[in-house]
Amino acid sequence: MLGTGLIKGLAVTAKNLVGSFHDPARYTTVEYPEVKPKLPEAYRNFPFLVAENEADPQGSLRCVACLICEKECPPQCIYIVRERDENGKVMQNPKVFDIDISVCMSCQICVEVCPFDAIKMDQEFEIATADRFDGLLLHRGELAKPNSYYHQIHPTEAAEVDAMLAEQKAKAAAAKAEKEARLAAAKAAKPAPADKDQPPPPAPAA
Repeated sequence: MLGTGLIKGLAVTAKNLVGSFHDPARYTTVEYPEVKPKLPEAYRNFPFLVAENEADPQGSLRCVACLICEKECPPQCIYIVRERDENGKVMQNPKVFDIDISVCMSCQICVEVCPFDAIKMDQEFEIATADRFDGLLLHRGELAKPNSYYHQIHPTEAAEVDAMLAEQKAKAAAAKAEKEARLAAAKAAKPAPADKDQPPPPAPAA
């Protein structure tokens, strides 16, 4: 019948139009800022640093200051300085970790190259500021957020990461225990050294 395709197309359009007024998941507008939009789990904005201890985020960062993310960042918006002890030895902890979000393009390469799952993408978008220099330069204290926050914004991904880290930790503990057991067995099998004060055995009879 002539015009059947047109009628079907208009029916789909009408269905979507009516549904957008009755299905909350399809509302095109919300009463922001009183009502915050529900963001999809895959939404990402700018990076943040994951910390293990909620009471002390800055003191429990997963980051070991390996500098991989700083080197791989395409716009070079990450700046890291390693912590050093009183003897000048490099510590596995960042003393300075800055991200210039005025330059960051949210490409997520820093997340992909991090071997410790220490940096992830945030969903925070209310970052407007009157200062386009210092106001858009996020420091370590502002970037550090607990693992519980990561679970809140990316629950599926965070659960997978935690399971993987737990498996790696268990394997490392098992390998360490196996190594210690081998060393203990080798030590037990090794003959005891002869006592210097003990007299030599008698010579065999002729």
